[in-house]
Amino acid sequence: MGVFVLRAWAMTTLGVVVLGLVLTLELLDEEAFSPARYAVILLAVVLGVAFVRSRERLGLQGATSDLMLVDLRDRLVAHGRIPDLPEGWGVDSVVRSAYAEAFSGDFVVASHAPGSPLLEIVLVDVSGKGQEAGVRSLLLSGAFGGLLGAMPRDAFLPAANRYLLAQRWPEGFATAIHLAVRLDTGQFWVSTAGHPPAVHLHAGSGVIETVETPGGPALGVVVAPVFAVHEGVIQPGDTLMLYTDGLVESPGHDVELGIDRLMGEAERVVATRSGGADAVVAGVRAGEGDDRALILVHRT
Repeated sequence: MGVFVLRAWAMTTLGVVVLGLVLTLELLDEEAFSPARYAVILLAVVLGVAFVRSRERLGLQGATSDLMLVDLRDRLVAHGRIPDLPEGWGVDSVVRSAYAEAFSGDFVVASHAPGSPLLEIVLVDVSGKGQEAGVRSLLLSGAFGGLLGAMPRDAFLPAANRYLLAQRWPEGFATAIHLAVRLDTGQFWVSTAGHPPAVHLHAGSGVIETVETPGGPALGVVVAPVFAVHEGVIQPGDTLMLYTDGLVESPGHDVELGIDRLMGEAERVVATRSGGADAVVAGVRAGEGDDRALILVHRT
């Protein structure tokens, strides 16, 4: 109980009291303790104090600290919530962390101002994975969410790059893909920063192809990078797919083969309307060792 409700000084006091009581019982011949029992009690006290001290150094106090971690995770998810879209458009997304950890290095940020025809979506893959990248993901998602929609679409990636450089993190890079879509005409613009290319599924011709964008470097690496823009149109029935490298990369295998496998699974699922983003991720069967994210932007 002390581990969950006490601060470090109180937990230390409790540990001393427990050890003092054990010693007193032994000296008064009230209870005989074997060496194994002594070892177990001492280990429990040491581990309990160490655990509480580590949480206190992080600014986490008692059982309510777990609620704060849950709140942080929920905020990260909320930043990626897709706004309500007009009839004829749909967005399906899924983000899965490595080994089902609470935090993921992949995150989504979206913006669609009421009355505006422009929808913007950014998919980011922070260096590292799982909890290792969770703190950086939370910070960047808040910052990128503030930038997105607050400036011209072609200024977003340069601004995100400047922000990341200013953090001076030892592993401060991230890859990103930025998509802007006019919901009235279907015209779209996509730019990448060290990120795998988007995929366009054409309903009319049945063709599925990668959106070849001369990608710029990852964010946080170069002071003044240039991010090329690919322009196209999402026709009725078309789908655009954004994803992170956790779905297409595997040790000892070519990334291009992974992209081909993802495209084949997307074509099977999306063309037949037998499922959405979850079904595509499940069909790819990527390993659990990396964070994975997928977004499907569909025009009906």
